[in-house]
Amino acid sequence: MKSINILAAVVFGTLSTLSATAEQVGEVGVDWVGNDIIIDAIRDPKVEGVTCHVAYFDRSLIDRLSNGNWFEDPSNASIACRQTGPIKVGDIDLSEDGEQVFRESRSIILKSLRIKRIFDEANQTLIYIAHAQELTEGSAKMSISTVPLYNATLAD
Repeated sequence: MKSINILAAVVFGTLSTLSATAEQVGEVGVDWVGNDIIIDAIRDPKVEGVTCHVAYFDRSLIDRLSNGNWFEDPSNASIACRQTGPIKVGDIDLSEDGEQVFRESRSIILKSLRIKRIFDEANQTLIYIAHAQELTEGSAKMSISTVPLYNATLAD
C-alpha cells in the first residue's frame, strides 16, 4: 500500500509541475461538418517573456458520428514560439532530454499532445517541440520552434 501512495505522490507531483495552460486565441472553420483548426497561446511557466502558439485540428461531432472513432483527434500540431516580452529564464531543466512544458489529452487515454522545451546551451537558444505521445505506437508527426536568448536574464 505504501508503494501505491508513493507512486500517487510522484504522479501528482509530476502533473502539478505542468503549470502551463492553453488559452484559445483563434478558431478557423475548415469544412461544412464543423471541423476546426484551434489556435492556443501557451506561456512558458518557467521562461517569462516566451509565448508559444499551437494550432491543431479539432474534430466535430458530425465528423465523429459519420467516421466512427469517437474518442480520438489527429496527432497533427504546429507550433511557433516567440519572445513576447523581456525574457527571464527560471530554473529550467538543462539536460538533453529537456522538460515538458504542456500536455493535453487528444483521446481518452491513448494519446496526448505535448510540448517540450530543450535548452541548446552552445547556441543560447530554447527549442520547443510539439509532438504526439501515444501509448500503443509512436508518431513521427512533430513541429519545432526556437527562441534565441539575446539579452535574456538567466536564473542563477
